[in-house]
Amino acid sequence: MTHAIPTPGSVALVTGGTGGFGRALTTKLRERGVTVVLADLDSERNRGVAADLGAQFVVLDVTDRAANRAVVAQVEAEHGRLDAAFLNAGIAGSSRDVLDVDEFLRVVGVDLLGVVYGTEAAMPALRRAGGGAIVVTASLAGLSPMATDPGYSVAKGGAVAFVRSLAPRLVEDGITMTAICPGFADTAIIDPIRGEFEAAGFPVLTAEEVADAMVGAWASGEPGAAYVIQPGVGALPYKFKGVPSAKTASGETAVVPPALRPPSLR
Repeated sequence: MTHAIPTPGSVALVTGGTGGFGRALTTKLRERGVTVVLADLDSERNRGVAADLGAQFVVLDVTDRAANRAVVAQVEAEHGRLDAAFLNAGIAGSSRDVLDVDEFLRVVGVDLLGVVYGTEAAMPALRRAGGGAIVVTASLAGLSPMATDPGYSVAKGGAVAFVRSLAPRLVEDGITMTAICPGFADTAIIDPIRGEFEAAGFPVLTAEEVADAMVGAWASGEPGAAYVIQPGVGALPYKFKGVPSAKTASGETAVVPPALRPPSLR
């Protein structure tokens, strides 16, 4: 398997690019000579962030399927290629209700469907570039659900499952798809409860630590891996426990039919 790594001349698209993770990631990629295109909602603030970082800004609502395809087409038209897509846009819920379905659907739309639409848009461009990487920003909540935010937990858990399901099918195209699963990090998403972390002396990740894991996932990620990132630990691939296998009538372990396996494992 070969794919472009963060080298001068590479082109990367970052959704939710003007947030904490996106800003830190852009800085690290720019230091490596990578052309970075930041995609985010349209505002003077977001345009200013991109300009300050020396990155191109494009308007994108990740819940708009057609808009995702249009942005990738624009990147290819202007830069000739796409080597990596960082599907990083995300929001959290804030409702105090036990279940706010409207908010639930809004969070899932951004955090899960945004990943699906972004992947659909990026895959053809990465194939045309001869391979590349898709790095999905999931969360520790996707592995250990948060009782206070079911929408976020479902969306991030779904993003991890999506990566694990799709990644093996992209290997033959030279595309490495991975997920990163940070714990609590020092970004705007924890602003409503920031004081509680400080009062408890609970360590939070810096955006730079998460960005390092993102760059590492592009450079040397294992297809389908979900990298847990925690303060004082670094980035480690999560070891998923296997489920019990089916048994045949004679008591032997049943083998999954070839049609259900990715091409590389048939």
